[in-house]
Order: sequence, then C-alpha cells, then structure tokens
Amino acid sequence: MELAIILMMILIVVAIGAVKLNEPSLTFPFKKKTNLFTPVERSFVTLIDEAVGNQFRIMCRVKLSDVVATRESVNKKTSKSAFSRTSGRQLDFVLCSREDMSPVIAIDLVHANQNGKDGYKRQRDWFVSGALDAARIPHVRIKVRSGYTAQDIRQCIDAKLASVRIASSNTPLISGTAGQVKDPNVATRPTKPLGQNPIAA
Repeated sequence: MELAIILMMILIVVAIGAVKLNEPSLTFPFKKKTNLFTPVERSFVTLIDEAVGNQFRIMCRVKLSDVVATRESVNKKTSKSAFSRTSGRQLDFVLCSREDMSPVIAIDLVHANQNGKDGYKRQRDWFVSGALDAARIPHVRIKVRSGYTAQDIRQCIDAKLASVRIASSNTPLISGTAGQVKDPNVATRPTKPLGQNPIAA
C-alpha cells in the first residue's frame, strides 16, 4: 500500500514537471513570419517610397480608428458606436507628414479577384470613405496591376491632393460622418490606366 502511494506521488511530481517544462510553448505557440507584407504590398510600398518617400512617412496596415476621431460635440452613444465601426477597418497605407506624423492621405489597394482574401477591398466600403471624407483625409483606391511606375504613383497622389484642396476650399461639410457634398472633379483613383496586367503575387 505504501509503495503504491509513493509511486502515485512520483507520477504526480513527474506530471507537474512535464507541464512546467512545456508551459512556454503552450502559452506562446508562435514563430516569426518570414515577411510583414504580401508580395503585392511589398511592390507597392517600394513604389510609394520611391515616389514620395522624401516627402512623407509611409505607414502600412493602419487601423481607421488610428487616423480619425469623433468630434467633441458628438454624444457618448454616437461616439462609442462610431469608434466601434472604425476599429474593425484597416487602411493599406497612410502617408504622414514628416514634421508631425499627422495623416495626409490614405491609400487602399483594390484586387481584381472577387473571391477569397485578395478580393476583400474590391467593393468600396462606404463607411471608410465617409469617415475619411468627414475627417478631410483624401482616400485613393488603386487597382492592383503590373506596369506601375513611381511617376504614376506620384501623379496619382499629387492629383488627389490637389483636387481635395480645391474641393475643401469650396465645399461645405455637413455635420456628421455622412453628407459631404461630393465634387465631381475629385479623383478617386489614378486619372489614367497604370498598366494592363495584374501584378504577379
């Protein structure tokens, strides 16, 4: 009987030791990713950096809630609801001022593939567009294609920034996150075709 109790205690001690030894791997079952970005994202961040890297700081995969905030005049319920909707949205790239890191323009990549992960931004998210419009942050949606050059990206960004500056000086903003009067001259994507074939992923 005593021998059985001793053996049982030894088994318990061994079991506890085994759990302790394996605890880190059970709690943190992670490994390092080989890259932060997909091949398409890497291609675009390189182009953007070449196009405007000396003018802006490029932030990747930024939460919408990191670049917009609710106005002070909004009641708590509306503010909480708006924040909840922004926290689940993500922008592919945000170009920020080099001086104070304030957001200047948001860029999203639009994949042609409608199915699967690659097609998740094929359809415009009107909440994202409305929130950025209300915050007066220009939003560019660029179709994923091959043949882009840094000059193409530069022209697209410059055209969007110029048109938004003109529109913001003439167009009133109605109170709220929706209701901004749209200027038909405001570009929402590159003003000319930028290549013919999809970028190889």
